[in-house]
Amino acid sequence: MARWKELPGGMDPVVVEFIGQLRRLKDDSGLSLPRLAARTGYSASSWERYLSGRLMPPKAAVEALAAVTGTDPARLMALHETAADSWQRDRPRSDAGEERGVPDRDSVGDHGASGPEPLPMTVAAGPVQRPVTRPMLYLTAAASALAGAAIAVAVLTAVHSQIPTASPRTAAVARPIAYACKDVRKDGAWYAGNSDTSSDTLEVDMSGPEVAELQCLLQRAGISPGGVDGNFGPLTEAAVIGAQKRYHLDVDGQVGPRTWAALRG
Repeated sequence: MARWKELPGGMDPVVVEFIGQLRRLKDDSGLSLPRLAARTGYSASSWERYLSGRLMPPKAAVEALAAVTGTDPARLMALHETAADSWQRDRPRSDAGEERGVPDRDSVGDHGASGPEPLPMTVAAGPVQRPVTRPMLYLTAAASALAGAAIAVAVLTAVHSQIPTASPRTAAVARPIAYACKDVRKDGAWYAGNSDTSSDTLEVDMSGPEVAELQCLLQRAGISPGGVDGNFGPLTEAAVIGAQKRYHLDVDGQVGPRTWAALRG
């Protein structure tokens, strides 16, 4: 199980509970971050930010995690909605800047009282001619920019209110494959119908029909791998170690030709 770092101080308890639940699901699944990324369609770096409390995961990512781990999504999605609302109100400034691409304050120039000399500008008509300084120009330009931005926001808000809301992004992950054990004796060896390999090396965090075949053979031998889901997690590893002890093999938790031969024999 991963040793997680403490979450940032001052975080809302609802957010802490939600992220803790995500961490437990990830740990219980036995998946590494790269494997989790491959199964959910979200990158390993994104999951690192979600699980470290640096970024609130989107709804689709949470739904994908629930599907991959076989978790009922109802309570998890309700907790996500409450945590997302709290995050929106109280999230740290550093996260807000990271999402919007806001430049650091130190990277923006700032003219003080000893800035450039006033820039003279002659008024075309009228009895009074007075110089206009650069600070005044900066203030006028800033005010114009803010006014323009406010108008743009108002227009976009009005347009957006008339556009139907797009449905959440569906995670690019197929539903977990349902494997079955159809034990058949052929040429003096047992087969479960998922793979006929007797030499492929399997280890923790791998997945696929070969792992499902292994789990079926372990189950047939009376050593429970915790289910047949095609994922080589901690329970499957413990079952492999138990089989290697029973058959007096080298105990390393990995499956090679000798372990295959013992389970198929």
